[in-house]
Amino acid sequence: MHRLAGLVAAFSLAGCAAIPDVRPPMDTGVVEIPEPIPADTALAATLSPGPAIETMPFTGFDAAPALAAFRASCSKILFRDDTSGLTRRVDWQGPCGAAQNWLSDPTDFFKSQFETVIVGDGSAFATGYYEPEILGSRVRAPGYDIPVYAMPEDLVRAWPADMPESERTGRPPLGRYDENGDFVSYYERAEIETGVLDGKVPVIAWAADPVEFFFLQIQGSGLLRLPDGTLMRIGYAGQNGREYVGIGQVMREQGLIGDGTPYPTSMQGIIAYIRDNPEKGAEIMRLNKSWIFFRELDTDGPLGSLEIPVTRGDSVAVDPKFVPYGAPVWLDMEHDVADGLWIAQDTGGAIKGANRFDTFWGNGEDAREIAGGMSSRGTSYLLLPKGTLARLKP
Repeated sequence: MHRLAGLVAAFSLAGCAAIPDVRPPMDTGVVEIPEPIPADTALAATLSPGPAIETMPFTGFDAAPALAAFRASCSKILFRDDTSGLTRRVDWQGPCGAAQNWLSDPTDFFKSQFETVIVGDGSAFATGYYEPEILGSRVRAPGYDIPVYAMPEDLVRAWPADMPESERTGRPPLGRYDENGDFVSYYERAEIETGVLDGKVPVIAWAADPVEFFFLQIQGSGLLRLPDGTLMRIGYAGQNGREYVGIGQVMREQGLIGDGTPYPTSMQGIIAYIRDNPEKGAEIMRLNKSWIFFRELDTDGPLGSLEIPVTRGDSVAVDPKFVPYGAPVWLDMEHDVADGLWIAQDTGGAIKGANRFDTFWGNGEDAREIAGGMSSRGTSYLLLPKGTLARLKP
């Protein structure tokens, strides 16, 4: 949920920063993810023309909501730099201007404004994420004992005092200052679950089920069904900076799920095992030291890292070093449900490299089923404003 949703922008200061800008990984760690191509950005990768845009099998059913998602993205992409190096802000002025007043066939919009580009060999890998709905309460009550913490004030970015200046590159790590004034790692999941933050960090709500809340944290955002039946939407505010561990991979390696067990290698299989083996399940969940902090949202959907609501079947999480935010992407995958046009509006800790995607499926039981079972290889084409490839490779 970037998700998550990178569901908030980073605050950067000289010595520290208050909020990280990448939400937790969105996959469950069940599948083996292909190694990324050896390039730091798309600009450093092999780029080649894709199929002629006129031959792409766009349909109005797919293109109409994709056009709406692209139009919503324009309020952001016109004012931010593209870290992939492929496009400039000015490149998006034409497509965004056309999108605002486009009234004819939406398939013609994409065919008139974009060209297809293949990054690397175009071999794509896609997973899925969704917006969970779990039971929660705004106040602590019997049966609602799991705190949903807001951002801690003492969670900051800084350089450890013993780190040489020559090694201080990129952003400082997340952590806190201890009672001696030393910069140390922030509390991990096990410490937080046993109450180290009690009375020190604001609690915005209380969840009923620790297992469901664990998976909501992985998704990065979600809905709390309150006792009166209303819904409270919460979104990613920050992360503790500790290691994320995909417990599905660990469970498969330990022979707890997969072939020869009653538990399939899916999110549903992971949850079933944890519920059937609560003591071992709690131990496994604590292997994932990452903890997510939340804020309440009043939006129509969960926020992606582009800071606009993501929409079912239209929004996809990408590595922004390889896909410009707001860019349309065409996927042709083994799971046909993921085929079609998507708009890059989110990112995540597990979404790294070219042609790596995480498709968003909204909320509800079917969304959970699709996202939990999505692990698909195929082909991707990046859609860039016409003339981009010629400018990059004169």
